[in-house]
Parts: sequence; C-alpha cells; structure tokens
Amino acid sequence: MKICFFLQRRFAYLGHNLAIILKEKYGVSDFCGYVNLRSSFNFLSSQKDIKYSNLLLDEDIQKKYKEETLDLNYLQWLEKEYGTPNLWPYIAVDRIIMSNQLLREYPYDKPPYTHEEMLRLLQVMSKSILSFLEKEKPDAIFFSVIGSIGTNLLFHMAEKLGVRCYRIANCLKDLTTITYGPNLSLINPMEPSVLTDAQQQQLLIKSKTFLEQYRSKPVSYYIKSDPQYQQTNQTRQLQILLPKNLLNFVKWIFRYFYNYLTDESRFDYTYIKPWYYLIDGLKRKIRNIVGLNDLYDEPDWNEDFAFFPLQFEPESGLLHVAYFKTNQLETVKQVARALPVGYKLYVKEHPTMVMYRPRSFYKELKKNPNVKLINPTTKGFDVISQAKLITTITGSCGWEATLLKKPVITFGQAFYNQLSFIKKCRAFEDLPQMVKEQLENFNYDENELLEYLIKIFESSAPVDLISVWDDASDSQRQKRALEPLADLIAKKLGIKA
Repeated sequence: MKICFFLQRRFAYLGHNLAIILKEKYGVSDFCGYVNLRSSFNFLSSQKDIKYSNLLLDEDIQKKYKEETLDLNYLQWLEKEYGTPNLWPYIAVDRIIMSNQLLREYPYDKPPYTHEEMLRLLQVMSKSILSFLEKEKPDAIFFSVIGSIGTNLLFHMAEKLGVRCYRIANCLKDLTTITYGPNLSLINPMEPSVLTDAQQQQLLIKSKTFLEQYRSKPVSYYIKSDPQYQQTNQTRQLQILLPKNLLNFVKWIFRYFYNYLTDESRFDYTYIKPWYYLIDGLKRKIRNIVGLNDLYDEPDWNEDFAFFPLQFEPESGLLHVAYFKTNQLETVKQVARALPVGYKLYVKEHPTMVMYRPRSFYKELKKNPNVKLINPTTKGFDVISQAKLITTITGSCGWEATLLKKPVITFGQAFYNQLSFIKKCRAFEDLPQMVKEQLENFNYDENELLEYLIKIFESSAPVDLISVWDDASDSQRQKRALEPLADLIAKKLGIKA
C-alpha cells in the first residue's frame, strides 16, 4: 500500500504526522508527496521519521515554464485525455495564476502571466505530475484542498489512472470528514456501508441527538468565522493604530524584510513580497477608516425575505466547485430578480472578508432595489432562522440552513447537494421557477437527512482539524490529536492494525 499526501503549507506537518501514525500503528511504510512551499519541502526532506520515495515541489515545477517551448499538439492531447472537458478549469482554479491573489490582497485582480505563459505553465505542470504518478503509482492520494493548477491536475490525472482520491475536510464542528469524488461528496456510491445493524442504530441515535442539540443551539463548524472573532467594525479594524500595536507592526515588518533578504524561497512564485504586503495593507486600512456603516440596512424580521451570504474569496469553494458562478455580484442580481413580488433579498458579508471588500462592491450590490445589505455583526443563524429561503453558491450557510429545515438553493457543487430537497441551479433562467417551488412546495425529508448524517458520522473522525491545523507548536500533541483521523484513513483503505 502506497499513500500520497498533498502536503500544503501547515498541512505539510499534519500530513507528515498522519504518515508517522500510519507507519507506527498500521505498518504502512511507502509514502510520497506533492508539496507546496519550499519551507515545507525542506522540513520533509530533512526529517528522519518517514522516508518518502519522492517529494515533488510545486515551486520547482513552476520555474521550468520559462524554458519550456509551447507545444499545442501536446496540449490538444492533454485536453483530449484529461480535459474537463477542456483545460481552462485547471488554470481558472488557481488564484495566483489568474489574479495574482495571495501574493496580492483581494480585491487585486490582474494576472501576472500572459495567455501563452499560462499554457506553458500548464504544460510543464502536467508533464511533471503525470511522470510523478506513473513512477510512484500510489494507491491513494489525500488532499487538504484542491485550489491550484498542480492539485487540480494531480486530482483528475490520478482519478483517470485509477488512483483513489480523497479530501480531508470539515462539515460539522469537532469532526473531520474524508470526502470522495470530483464534487467532494460525502457518500461514495461505490463504497457500501459496512455498519452492522447495531452500529447503524447507534449512529441513528447519535444523529438524532446531534440535530436536537444543534437546533436548540446552532454553532458553526468553524467558530472563528463568528463575527465576534473578526474585525467586523471600524473599532477593531483600527486597533493597529494603538501605540503598542503599531510598534509591534513596525518590528514585524523589519523582521519580514530581513527574512526576505535571507530566505532562499524569496524567488518562488508563491512568496509574498514584503512591499506588496505594505502597499495592500495600507490600502486596506484606508478603506477601513472610511468604513461601511452608511451602507448597512436594518433587518426587518417581519418582512418576507431570502438570504444570500457572501462567501470568502478567493477560495476553492468558488474557484474549484463553482467554476461558472464565481461572480457573486451577478449571482445576487439574478437571485434578487427571481424573488416573488414583495420579497427582499438580505445579503450579509462573510465576517472574515469585511476588511478586504471595497466600498464599490457594496455600492454596486445595493443598486438592486430589493436588496438589503445587513451588518456583518449580525449573526448568520439569526438571519437563517427568519429567512423564507437560503441561496448560496457553495457556502456552509446552506448546510447550516439544511440542518434547521430551511429550503436551500445552491449554485455550485456543495457537498449537501446530494440531499433530494436541496436544489442546485445550473442556469439562471431556471431560477425563478426553482425559487417558486422551494417557497411553495418545499419537501423536507427528516429521514433522508438522518441517513445522510449517519453517512457523515461513519466517514468522520472526532478531530477538530482547524484547531490542530492552527497549533503546530507541539508535534507530539498534534500526533495524539490526529490519531483518530489516521484510524479513519486506514479504515477507508482497508488497512488493519
């Protein structure tokens, strides 16, 4: 059994600890990895716990494109063999390649590459990854995210070659789920349940208890997305101007510049230049000084309204699983036009995006006469509980609303689309009729939801992955926290201790 991990940023350390557990507890010794960030690569190359047969560094592949000659015959072959159905989704999912974001802060949106350079990048990436897969022949690959040319190619090429591909993700608080398939679905149709009748009954009771507790006190799977933890108002956003905070910021900037001058990875395409951080940070603070309070509307819980929560961007939840619906302004406009007369559309910003989104975005949004922009300090669950309909591209808000028995329409490949009473809108011209059906003939099915929750619990481990991800200071503590997830991986792969 050979396992490949996508070892990305801080997940490189989590993935490595998972490999150690699988080696020590299950005897798995054959590992390889696709790595993002040179610092992660250096750590993995120098450690002695796991001997990886191959570590393919994304940044090293990228450097080859400058010497690569564009070969359209090869790209046409690649499109025929691995297109979905063409090659553009591989490029469009990559926020750095398409918009230079990550290196520059949102809303910066200018590609750093020409069309030909993008194609040469795709060419060198695909050649290296295909060679890697053919040489290493992994039995399974585990991803933490799919959000770049490299990971998208790795995923689709591996699937076509018969490699089992899984994603490690969160969908319930304190649970980490292993998802499967191109739309990250939780239920693998090729993987029948192995639960005994007693285990099925036990998980049914667990699912009912979860729903009862959730409905009495709903909580997000990612607690830090709650408005109280984010800079959702001017007071919080401008705390950096306090003398102590300002001094700490100046010290941090000096360290950043020093590290840049001494860091071997400073020429990698994923390295954030310190002057860009300063420029974009200054622009952000100026926007925050102006503020947004004059644009917010007061909610009226007595009126009929639908709810559209804006999503964080750039993220794979838009770029990867909602490839044709990434323009949130356009989606809001179409939802507003699809509502019955007298209805309003309440739009609320994602708490982590408040300090990044420019005023021009919200002013454009408010040109829709039946749209209200709700203050992001308002809790999402308060809006969901009063809304007649929830619309979302792929957001977790749709899943939270589903658990609260609310009608939901999605626009991308959300994992909960598998439920029959969730409606996915593929074309905007279908939206008005879909809205009408969800408002007038919503067929919620509690038993179906319970069966789905059983599948989630069956495919999950009691691991708060986000907390473990955030705390990499103690490797031994991290290993102890990750052991149930390693057990779940072994179960998925049929490996015995």
